[in-house]
Amino acid sequence: MKEFHRISNLFPLMEGAEFEELKQDIAANGLREAIWLHPDGSILDGRNRYRACLEVGIEPHFRTWDEKGSLVTFILSMNLHRRHLTSSQRAVIALETLPFLEKEAKERQGTRTDITEIFPESSGEARHYAAQIAQTNPRYVSDAKKLQRDAPDLLAEVKSGNKTLPQAKREYVKRQRKESPPLPSSKYRVLYADPPWGYSNTWSGGDEGFSDRWTSAQTHYPTMTIAELCDIGPRIKDITEDNAVLFLWVTSPMLEECFEVVNAWGFKYKTSFVWDKVGHNFGHYNSVRHEFLLICTKGSCTPDSDTLIDSVQSIKKSKVHSEKPEEFRTIIDTLYTHGKKLELFARADAEGWETWGNEPS
Repeated sequence: MKEFHRISNLFPLMEGAEFEELKQDIAANGLREAIWLHPDGSILDGRNRYRACLEVGIEPHFRTWDEKGSLVTFILSMNLHRRHLTSSQRAVIALETLPFLEKEAKERQGTRTDITEIFPESSGEARHYAAQIAQTNPRYVSDAKKLQRDAPDLLAEVKSGNKTLPQAKREYVKRQRKESPPLPSSKYRVLYADPPWGYSNTWSGGDEGFSDRWTSAQTHYPTMTIAELCDIGPRIKDITEDNAVLFLWVTSPMLEECFEVVNAWGFKYKTSFVWDKVGHNFGHYNSVRHEFLLICTKGSCTPDSDTLIDSVQSIKKSKVHSEKPEEFRTIIDTLYTHGKKLELFARADAEGWETWGNEPS
């Protein structure tokens, strides 16, 4: 029985119904396409045809690769056009291709081992070239690399086709979720919150082309349903003064539902700021470039300052998913100059503020 060349394992083996169909075809029609061998005798391309031949009792026939050009690109070209692989699977293949490409580059260029120098079309990153030849998205290759480092078992499921990369990322995020510490017992006059809204209508994993344009929040952090956010209402009421203010971030798709949370936390909506992000984001009905910061009060809590700040703030968004500009914290500090302040669902500590959430260290 012949061995499989290491590079041929870039592609997952056929299993189940797909492999049964191949066996039936070979049993009925014979082996119509030769199996490619490396000069060392190992199988480069045709592992599934070889396995099928052995199982149905058909004598396989072979041809040997002539060692012209790149072995990696040869293997990819022989498989990509005939395998029904998802973008996620192609990303794993692209990732696993990189060491082979680097080895080939080293052999051709001597001491030059930097693949980004040898392949200028990679736009400065090896993953771009690997993604290009594997016909997938460079961002997916980056996602696959993170899973390779932190959750290789999930990456294996992606490679086999059992999960897409967005699905694997969501599962990894759930694994990382830490229990939130108990809410503090102090009383606060000013609250600032960026809840991890759970979007009921976001992409769920079936259309990978759509996910390239719209990245679900669940792939970045654990989200909460409206009911879960409302459930912490009694605790929020306990830690706020009789006269308090809440600054609450919300996106347009959640605008209607968010008022359930506002009311459950003991506040009433008053007005809002609009963050113009300058750059556009993909939306279901339009190109979205804004987000709302609602101002809600409990009792009477008008600003301490009579400064009138423009309700629309044009600030370019950062590259960090869901990160809010510090300018808005400065606005809050300007309007409310005294009283204890608490940031809910905080991601980092801030001077003059107490924080509550999973992420601050």
